[in-house]
Amino acid sequence: MTLKLGVIGTGAIGQEHIRRCSKVLQGTKVVAVSDINIEGAKGVVSRLGLDAEVYANGHDVIQSSDVDALIITSWDPTHEEYTLAAVAAGKPVFCEKPLALTAEGCRRIVEAEIAHGKRLVQVGFMRPYDAGYRALKQVISNGDIGEPLMLHCAHRNPTVPESYTTDMAITSTLIHELDVLRWLTEDDYKTVQVVFPCDTKNTHAKLRDPQIVLFETQKGTRIDVEIFVNCVYGYDIQCEVVGETGIARLPEPASVQLRKEAKLSTSILTDWKDRFIDAYDVELQAFINDVTAGQLHGPSAWDGYAASVAADACLKAQESGAIEAVELPPRPAFYSK
Repeated sequence: MTLKLGVIGTGAIGQEHIRRCSKVLQGTKVVAVSDINIEGAKGVVSRLGLDAEVYANGHDVIQSSDVDALIITSWDPTHEEYTLAAVAAGKPVFCEKPLALTAEGCRRIVEAEIAHGKRLVQVGFMRPYDAGYRALKQVISNGDIGEPLMLHCAHRNPTVPESYTTDMAITSTLIHELDVLRWLTEDDYKTVQVVFPCDTKNTHAKLRDPQIVLFETQKGTRIDVEIFVNCVYGYDIQCEVVGETGIARLPEPASVQLRKEAKLSTSILTDWKDRFIDAYDVELQAFINDVTAGQLHGPSAWDGYAASVAADACLKAQESGAIEAVELPPRPAFYSK
């Protein structure tokens, strides 16, 4: 069976997903695309040599009888609208993060999916599909280091544009940790505090950088995450889990070690797309396989909602400097299946 996909949004990440679904992954075909820039969408279809219908409106892609499932990579403010429309049409949908701009919007999607009676939504959190994170998760699940007591994490970018602001450190950057750390620990957040060290001279007036986000989970695990988006030296993702009987670290990306000119060195990546390119492939192949099999297993609408609730608490903590509660309702039984 070939799963026929419709892709809404042909910007940078949309083009990448169209390419991988058309050229890399198995069991699927992109048959329809749309973008507010219809000429740009036509150019993508032509460049990739696709036999796909091009629509000006994403709702036309959703309603197309030729489309089995959707990938949403459009402008962030449209994600909620298109995801709700896909659920109403009864079509599985992979929505890049954020699932919605607000926790309330995510909650509306959760409620619509529950009312439908079957999981249809997967959120584009790719880190649980990264080989390093999966290996780290296995160590924790096996009990090889005992119960996790503390996690020390870092999310570093070499630089960000002038348009990047202090709140985006949460909504655009930390959002990945907000999801993957819940997945690693199988726990939810209880409280959060944000503290600001001295600003780097490489930041700008609208961005306080770096930041340190401090969490306590419901089980009492302590987590600190450094967000440093003008670190200069490279794109660097770190995660160390301190357990009762040992310590486990996220593996470094594969890199050749050099001995040259009296130096011992390994290269560091500078582009997030290179760091997680394999995870994107695995993530979307899993979505395709799950849709074909009739049951989704990837990050759910509830996971998108939980991350959004935590993000809201982080934003509040940025402003107050105080320890803020993360008030996530109990997980519905629907998402425990």
